Amino acid sequence: MDQNDQKKTVLLVDDAPANIQAVNSILKDIYKIRIATNGAKALELVKVAPSPDLVLLDVSMPGMDGYEVCTRLKADPETRDVPVIFLTGQTEIEDETHGFDVGAVDYIHKPFSPAVVKARVHTHLVLRGIRQQLAQQLLAIQKELETARQIQLSILPESVPRIAGLDIAARYVPMAAVAGDFYDFIVLDNKRVGILVADVSGHGMPAALIASMLKIALAAQAEHAFDPAKVLHGLNQTLCGKFQHHFITAAYAFVDMEKRTLTYAGAGHPPLLLWGGASVGVRDISENGLFLGRFNFATYSSVEVPLAPGDWGLLFTDGISEATNPAQVEFGTERFRQFLAGEQNTSADQFADRLLKELSCWSARRRGEDLDDDITIVAVHVSNNS
Repeated sequence: MDQNDQKKTVLLVDDAPANIQAVNSILKDIYKIRIATNGAKALELVKVAPSPDLVLLDVSMPGMDGYEVCTRLKADPETRDVPVIFLTGQTEIEDETHGFDVGAVDYIHKPFSPAVVKARVHTHLVLRGIRQQLAQQLLAIQKELETARQIQLSILPESVPRIAGLDIAARYVPMAAVAGDFYDFIVLDNKRVGILVADVSGHGMPAALIASMLKIALAAQAEHAFDPAKVLHGLNQTLCGKFQHHFITAAYAFVDMEKRTLTYAGAGHPPLLLWGGASVGVRDISENGLFLGRFNFATYSSVEVPLAPGDWGLLFTDGISEATNPAQVEFGTERFRQFLAGEQNTSADQFADRLLKELSCWSARRRGEDLDDDITIVAVHVSNNS
């Protein structure tokens, strides 16, 4: 036996002196034995420090039987993780099934075999130790992920820029603690702003680390902020060779409210969507080059569109159109367009909230259930009185 087993405490619960004597004689030299002769006493002793590491529990006892004791132990957060092994003379499959249903981990049948008793107790104490170790490791990982999440959130803009005549809203919804989506702004003055939305392939920590690289890479493009093609070219040159198994899709738009124009370039990204104002329906603005980070020879071009009062523009990641409902049907491009076409007389913040609510209703995710993908949106609305 492992030397650590000598420090373990086993609670033995049985109303028959002969059974108590038999089990005690088998285990007393290996473990600390605590004895209860009925269910009520067992529920008291299990709370006495040090709490037992394992419970050997007789099934048939007067008053409160073993099944009821086990049920109560598993219902109590303080004792639910203590393994319970039933002691029984019953051999019916239905009885054993019921025992497992109420939370027991094993059975030891009477008459007791010393070798079997020692082996079963040792095995489940070892397994409990492994579970506790895994739980501690999981907790440490969760803490690290939370730290990573906080760091990642800190690199996102604290607020949207204030641009004369332009209403801007941004939303970032990661599918897990850390995500591969990213957005940021380059503000030239109170009438001109550059907007980047990007999506790193894959998920989790690697994608999040790459997304964080975009913060510095974008800042280095400030002198070219008015030229989306140059911004994407500069990002691609900076990122190429930095990673092997991932790539980045990105969209960059430069809005000049003095000229009333929007200039756009994409890198393997979903198109910019425009609607509202005097426009009819929803328009795609696609000006896509290769995705970022893999091909240093990639080239990019821009397209310029005029902006009129009431116009809307939306940069987004594909987590929107690819969101699925419980039947695994995607939200899809057409449903997305129909929603956008009905969103005109509202603020950018209200629009963003309603879009996320629409997606939430569609996906029907329960609280705490992960999304299919990260979701990021940046919406701009040209003021009607601008």
